Amino acid sequence: MKYDLLLKGGRLVDPKNGVDKLLDIGIKGGKVEDVGEDLDPSCAMEYFDIQGLVVIPGVIDMHVHVSEWIGGRLGHKMMAQAGVTTAVDLSGPIDGVLAIAKDYGAGLNIACLHYVRPGHTVSSDNPSMEELMQLINKVMEKGALGYKILGGHYPLTPEATARAIEAANKQRAYVAFHAGTKAHGSNIDGFIEAVELAGKNRLHLAHINSYCRGQIMPTLEETQKAIDLLEAHKNIITESYLSPLNGTSSQCSGGVPESAVTRKCLEVGGFEPTEKGFEEAIRAGWALINAERGGVNILLSGEEGVNYWRERNTLGTVSFRVNPGESRYVLATAKRRDTSFVVDAISTDGGGIPRNAIVELGLGLVHWGGMTLAEFVQKASVNPAAILGLSTKGHLAPGADADVTVVDLECCKPYLAIASGKLIMYRGAVVGRSAVIITTEKGRTAVESLGFQPYIVDLEQSGFYKMRVGGC
Repeated sequence: MKYDLLLKGGRLVDPKNGVDKLLDIGIKGGKVEDVGEDLDPSCAMEYFDIQGLVVIPGVIDMHVHVSEWIGGRLGHKMMAQAGVTTAVDLSGPIDGVLAIAKDYGAGLNIACLHYVRPGHTVSSDNPSMEELMQLINKVMEKGALGYKILGGHYPLTPEATARAIEAANKQRAYVAFHAGTKAHGSNIDGFIEAVELAGKNRLHLAHINSYCRGQIMPTLEETQKAIDLLEAHKNIITESYLSPLNGTSSQCSGGVPESAVTRKCLEVGGFEPTEKGFEEAIRAGWALINAERGGVNILLSGEEGVNYWRERNTLGTVSFRVNPGESRYVLATAKRRDTSFVVDAISTDGGGIPRNAIVELGLGLVHWGGMTLAEFVQKASVNPAAILGLSTKGHLAPGADADVTVVDLECCKPYLAIASGKLIMYRGAVVGRSAVIITTEKGRTAVESLGFQPYIVDLEQSGFYKMRVGGC
């Protein structure tokens, strides 16, 4: 047979190649074999009639959680159901991410950034350059692309934060930062500080919308401040998510939540930032506990939520409805004068946290007129692929990786998803297994030793370390 799979009759939207047309796609050996009109279905092992649907390069989520620490084992299934074909776990630990991918993978391409946390991966809140360099080498040899500084949750000193960013840049590793240090919290002041601490170094500043919640000044003033800074500092990579829900640790110790973000969210809802106040917030429906039910994670509150949380000794994830609609919309759609997007990508901070809504809410923005369909694809696939150095992804020309998401534009839902040429989801049913692990040459041996197929990237040649071109 000429094709393993054939997608027939869909509208192909591939902005990198300037395509928006009714075209068939033939897939063979994990690659796009042919793109054209009236490809013969008798030449395919399997074909799908997708008339009335839209075909786009596979959705890439640059910020998810699928480790045993946060997100959990069901995240792969949840992402596949949402039409995602590639994702980056933004905290790890790398060991747990790989273990879950092996046992609960759904066929996606997965990358990981290991976490930097005082008392866990570094000795204190003021680690030396030598300690940080050792950490980055260690985690990359295990398969991580780099690390993420969990500042908003578990802050370092400002000086150590700057060192952590510099250490990753020196080794051409990927580095992300949840803004916040011992001097400033996870808010617009923390964002401003993060830009200053980065200097001229490259930095992925996670979920920019999280710093624009109106904590310091009116929401839209914070949003405009963030946009102005991003326009002036093109060394900063960003993504934002569209869900009103956040996600943070629910673990308490010594009678208080361990995460500074969790404590702040309790205060925003009018509850004491203590374990007792946390329990009251769950009962009141302000704190929503992430719980496994029916093969996915859902949100629990009231007595059911309290019981689930207590049964697990408070360990897990909690969500709060703290993201204002105005900042989410403006940050998703804001453009520079050259028409490129100020915020590079649409993300979810999801995975195992139930808010995997790139397709659902992103296409909603298309219906609202906030962006065109091609612009949605730019933010949901093209830009993330360029940033991560995934040169064979983010487009669907012959020879590209056959990572495909088919969506129903009218109802804003994913219809099917293909990763590496294999069907991983069809109409909500997840059929993929395991994962392809995105890593660097340093991590190849570790990834292969666990039985995974590696996808090797050269971060020095990626969009992360290169100046923006072509809208990225």
